[in-house]
This record gives sequence, structure tokens and C-alpha cells, in this order.
Amino acid sequence: MTDVFRTAALDSKAWPYEEARKLLKRYPEGKPGGAPIIFETGYGPSGLPHIGTFNEVLRTTMVRHAFQTLTDAPTRLIEFSDDMDGLRKVPDNVPNQAMLTENLGKPLSRIPDPFEKFESFAAHNNAMLRDFLDRFGFEYEFISSASQYEAGVFDDALKGVLRHYQAIMGVMLPTLRKERAATYSPILPISPKTGIVLQVPVEVVNVEEGTIRFTDSDGEVLVQSVLGGQAKLQWKVDWAMRWVALGVDYEMYGKDLIDSGVQSGKIARVLGGRPPEGLIYEMFLDEKGEKISKSKGNGLTLEQWLDYGTQESLAFFAYREPKKAKQLHIGVIPRAVDDYFQFRESWWNQPVEQKLGNPVHHIHAGDVPAGQPPVTFGLLLNLVGVLGPHATRQQVLNYLGKYFGESLEEAISRDRLVVSKGMSYVEDELTRLVDHALAYNRDYVAPTLQRRKPEGIEVAALERLDRELAAAPADASAVDLQNIVYAIGNEGGFDPLRAWFGALYETLLGSAQGPRMGSFIALYGIDNTRTLIAEALAD
Repeated sequence: MTDVFRTAALDSKAWPYEEARKLLKRYPEGKPGGAPIIFETGYGPSGLPHIGTFNEVLRTTMVRHAFQTLTDAPTRLIEFSDDMDGLRKVPDNVPNQAMLTENLGKPLSRIPDPFEKFESFAAHNNAMLRDFLDRFGFEYEFISSASQYEAGVFDDALKGVLRHYQAIMGVMLPTLRKERAATYSPILPISPKTGIVLQVPVEVVNVEEGTIRFTDSDGEVLVQSVLGGQAKLQWKVDWAMRWVALGVDYEMYGKDLIDSGVQSGKIARVLGGRPPEGLIYEMFLDEKGEKISKSKGNGLTLEQWLDYGTQESLAFFAYREPKKAKQLHIGVIPRAVDDYFQFRESWWNQPVEQKLGNPVHHIHAGDVPAGQPPVTFGLLLNLVGVLGPHATRQQVLNYLGKYFGESLEEAISRDRLVVSKGMSYVEDELTRLVDHALAYNRDYVAPTLQRRKPEGIEVAALERLDRELAAAPADASAVDLQNIVYAIGNEGGFDPLRAWFGALYETLLGSAQGPRMGSFIALYGIDNTRTLIAEALAD
């Protein structure tokens, strides 16, 4: 990144730079010994990766890139899977439910894979996570909790927990209900008989040997080591221990984990460490403004978004205002797609300070693609809406060819589109947009479209529009056609003027909202638009 960008980033109000500057304050002279700054995100492999996983890794990656703009210090991004956690509930969306039920309470890494593809349930979901992250091109290091516990990587940290056992209890007990406090222990021994992660009181026997005393589920009192994967830690203690053991400097988390973050921070200090910097982000809401819950199924899945919108539009949505709750549902996708392209087009002509605050700068880590699709996603949706639910990609591309008066290839080669990554890049991007528009229209728009009959002054206005379109040249520009539409609305007695455009959308397109009509008519064709008018005016 150039010195100009680095200088501007020192004062940028874009949230990734504000977060990155926290790390500069954390280590004014750099991390001791030139060690890398550690960024971490966490994953609970009791379920498959979802849109929240994408959101957290993406935002953390943005902060990492912002930090790399500010300094040449080395960095690492760790994706940590908490696969030593005991299975508390059988997910509804996996096979072999009976087998999983038999293994409730055991570490996820020691339960057979219900999909029968990997050595364990955790290994299956961890593989899905890595495929998921690789699909989006994230740069990260994967670390499994089970591998760290079982290989002894956490042994010294576990001894630290035993050494400071009473101090940790002093942090946690005031936060617990009386009944829970009576049986609480930071250490969760794993039963040597059943393999279940036990929630039982423990007594520290020998810190250096790492041994504890506890009562197993069958009533036998055992002395057992906590090292080498024979125990794990309670969630808040585990989080703090991980921060200290791995030297984590930055981790963001959702508003629902504020209390966990506070208690884990206290425990990290008890263990002689320092809690990481981080951003507390707001949660996504559904269309009704209710918190999204995996158990309720009221959210939008990652797969759904990528069926109907681009990956970049999802990243754009995730970037905006992370500290504000946002509704996440199918209806937000079209605007996110078009807003992304609008910001991408603006980036190229902005001064450096504005570039750094532009969402696309962070989505693409400063390597922003040039070139724009020839039409907006919203316009494509209106086009496929009138073409019907059975429209094909080639039909839409043919209309685009008419819109340009030449093929897309010729338009690009004649510099009618500014392209930095080559013709194939823009063609592929446009093709993907067309496919998304076709899918969105088929599943969500077409079933709702219902054209109404024009009434009152709308009839005369539509008749005049038909006459003026008949007299317009076949190659009339979108601007000229828009001027015709405006003139008819201004002179036709519509007050306010938007009532005229609403009438056009409702009578011609069957929708409450729509595009710039001049652009739509130019794309759909004058003759085809006149056919829509004739259908609307027919008895």
C-alpha cells in the first residue's frame, strides 16, 4: 500500500481503520521480538458454517488488511474450532440422529461422523468450514481445539488455570445462580469410563502434575490428570486461556457475548495475560425485526443469499454499520447488489480519504475492480419480470445486445464499458447477475406480480405515452425516453409526479416499485413496451 494511503489511514474514520489503530496503541513499539499480531475468529462445530461465520471472518479480515495498511508488522489470522466442546443437543439437519443421541455429552471430536465421511462429527464440520472459507478466498490458519488439548499445546496454560483456580472461581461465582455455583468448576474432566465431558466440582491435587480429584458419573472418586486431552475448560475460562496461550491480540464478537467477553477478559488477566482488542457488533434481525435464531429458522442462509445475489453484495451488506442491528432477509439483496456497484464505480474518482471510507475498498483490500455491468440489477429484475418466470439467460442477454445496438463483446471492445480486468471478467460478472435476477424473479417476484387496470387520468396518460413512443426513433436513448415519460407526467395532472411513475409500475410491470422508465423502455424495446401498454388499456 502506498505511503499516501498509509498517511490517510492514520486519520480515517472508516471502522476497520479505527479498529486497526487500537492495535497500534496496544503495541506502540511493535509486538515484542517482532512477533506477529494475532487475529482470531471462533467456530462452534456443532453445526455447519453459516452467514454469521462468514460475517465474522470477513470483518476480521477487513481489520487485518487495515492494520497492514498502517504498518509492516507481520500478522496471522487464526480460525479456531472449539471441537472439544461436548455435544449438548442433536442438530435437526443431520442424519443418524439416534447415534448422535447416544453420544450426547462427548467431545465433538470424539463422536462418529453422522455423514459417515470423516473420522468424527467435528472433523466433518471442520472440513466444511475450511471448504467454506477457501471458497471465499480467506487467508487464515486453522486450529482445532482438540488438537491443541490432545497434543499438550495447552498443558502449560491448563496448569496456570489450576495454579489460579481460586482466583478464577472468584471471578465466576458472583455471576452464577446459587444452584449453578454449588457445582461449578472451571475444569471439566472427561470421564475415562463414558467419555462424557463432566460438569462436576473438582479439587486441585497437584498443579505441576496437573491432577485433580472428582466424582465420576457412577459415584467413584477419581484422581486424574487434566493434561493431554483428559479435560477441557468451561467456555469463558477456555476463551481466556486460548487468548493467553495463543497470544491473541484481536477478536471481535457479537453483542450476545458481551458478558462472556467481560468475564473472559478478567480471567485472562488472572492468568497473566491481556485480553485482546475487539469490536462488539450488533446482531442480524429478520424481516419482522426479531433476532435471527438457527433453531427458529427465521434467518437468511448464506446459500440463499448467493442464489439471489453476489458474494460482493453480501460483503457490502456485512461491512455497513457493524454496530447497528440490521434486518437480514431476501428483500435486502437487490439493493445491496446495486449499492455495491454504485460504490465501486465511485471509488475510482474519489480522493484517497474517501476511497478509504468506501466499503469496496475494504471488500477488495484496496484492489478494486474497474468496469461496471451495463445495467443495474434492479433493471434486470424488471426485465425478467416482464419476460416471465420461464425466461432464459440467453433471452436476457439478447435484450442487452439490442440495448447497446451491438453485441456485448463489441460494446466492450469499443470501450463502451471501461474494463480493467478484461472482457471475460465483465462478461462473467454480467452473466452471474442475469442468473441471480432470473432466480430471484422466479422464486420471489413472479409469484407476487399483479398488474392492475389504469384508471382516471392514467388512461389518457398511457394513451399519450403509446403515441409518443410510436413516433420516437427506434434507437431513441434512455435519456430521451425518460424525458418523454417526465413530460407526460408533468402535463397529465399528476400530483405528486411520483404518482405517475407508480401508475406505470403497477399497470405495466405489476409491481409497487420499478426502474427509471426511460432505461427500462430502452432495454425492453419500444415495440414491446407498447405491447405492455396495449395490454394494460385493453378491456
